[in-house]
Amino acid sequence: MSVAPRQTLLDTLGIEIVEATKERVVARMPVGPKVHQPRGLLHGGASLALAETAASVAASMNIDRDKEAVVGIEINANHLRGKRDGVVTAVALPVHVGRRTQVWEVRITDEQDKLVCISRCTLAIVPADA
Repeated sequence: MSVAPRQTLLDTLGIEIVEATKERVVARMPVGPKVHQPRGLLHGGASLALAETAASVAASMNIDRDKEAVVGIEINANHLRGKRDGVVTAVALPVHVGRRTQVWEVRITDEQDKLVCISRCTLAIVPADA
């Protein structure tokens, strides 16, 4: 669908949005040395960046982007499986889509659809000029 804008964390990590609707966002990220922790596994921070990216894109699909913006206010995650290479896919699904806050569950899986990480991200809806 789209590649991240240049010179952002998304570009640095290779995150790509492959599907974006009001009900679901799918994002992918390659796993390799630039997203590894020192032991050669996918860094939990990279998983969180992928999760918050998917949730933020999803939330932005549900607002008036000319007047509003979304900002992350809380994220948590459980890292369930190590990953050394390949690709991980994040799927964001809504838990709550309100006027001022949204909560999204993000499941990150490997190529065999095995759960690598599960996250919940809360976003605030703010005026676009804030």
